[in-house]
Amino acid sequence: MLASEMQDMSVEAITQRIAELQEERFRLRFRGATEQLENPLRKRAIRRDVARLKTVLRQRQGQ
Repeated sequence: MLASEMQDMSVEAITQRIAELQEERFRLRFRGATEQLENPLRKRAIRRDVARLKTVLRQRQGQ
C-alpha cells in the first residue's frame, strides 16, 4: 500500500485496515511455525504497513 493511499483513507478505514493486517500477520506467524511460507517477506511488508498506518493516525491526532 502506498503512503499517498493511506493519507486519503478515513480514520475508521485506517483502524479497520490495521486490524485486518494484524490478523493476517497472526495467521502467518502460526502457519510459518508449522510449514514453510510461500512468501516469507509478506510478514515484513505487513509489519511495515501497520507502522505506516499508525503513523498516519498519530499525525492526524496531532492536528
